[in-house]
Amino acid sequence: MSQNKADTAAVHNDFATGEVCSHQDDPTNVPSFHTRDLLLKDDIMEKAKQLSEAIFQSTEVQDYRRAEAQINSNDRVASLIASVKKKQKELVAFENTFRNPDMVKKIEGEMEVLQNELDNIPIVTQFQQAQSDINYLLQLVVSVIRDTVSEKINLEGAEKEDPEDCSD
Repeated sequence: MSQNKADTAAVHNDFATGEVCSHQDDPTNVPSFHTRDLLLKDDIMEKAKQLSEAIFQSTEVQDYRRAEAQINSNDRVASLIASVKKKQKELVAFENTFRNPDMVKKIEGEMEVLQNELDNIPIVTQFQQAQSDINYLLQLVVSVIRDTVSEKINLEGAEKEDPEDCSD
C-alpha cells in the first residue's frame, strides 16, 4: 500500500491547533478536534469521576452494598432465587416449545408462591428498597444535570430583542 504524493499533500495535521484539514472532499478523513475541546472533555470526565466517587460514598450506595452482602450470604434467599429462575425457564419452555397453557398456569402459580416468600424476607425488602433509593438518586443527578444544562442553553441562547418602537 503506497500513497502517492498528491494524497499525502491533500491532508495535513496542524499539531498546534489539533486540526486536521483536507484540501479534497475525502470522506475518509479523520474528523478535526480542537485541543481546547479535548481538554474540556477531559475536564468533564474528571468531574464525572468525582461525582461517581461521591455517589459511591453516599449512604444509599453503602446501604445497598450491605443489603447485597446479606442477600448473597443467605442460603434460603439463594435457594429461592434459584428456584424462581428454574421456574422461569420451565415457563418459557411450556409457553414456546410445548405450548401447554395448563402447565404455564401451574408454573406461574408456583412462581408466585416463591416470589411471595422472597418478598416476605426482611433482607430482601431492604435490598429492594436500597435498589430503589440508588435508582432515585441516579435519576435525580441526571435530572439536575439535564435541567441545569438546558437552563444555561436557554439563557445563553436568549437574545435581548430591541423594542420595535423606542418612542417613550
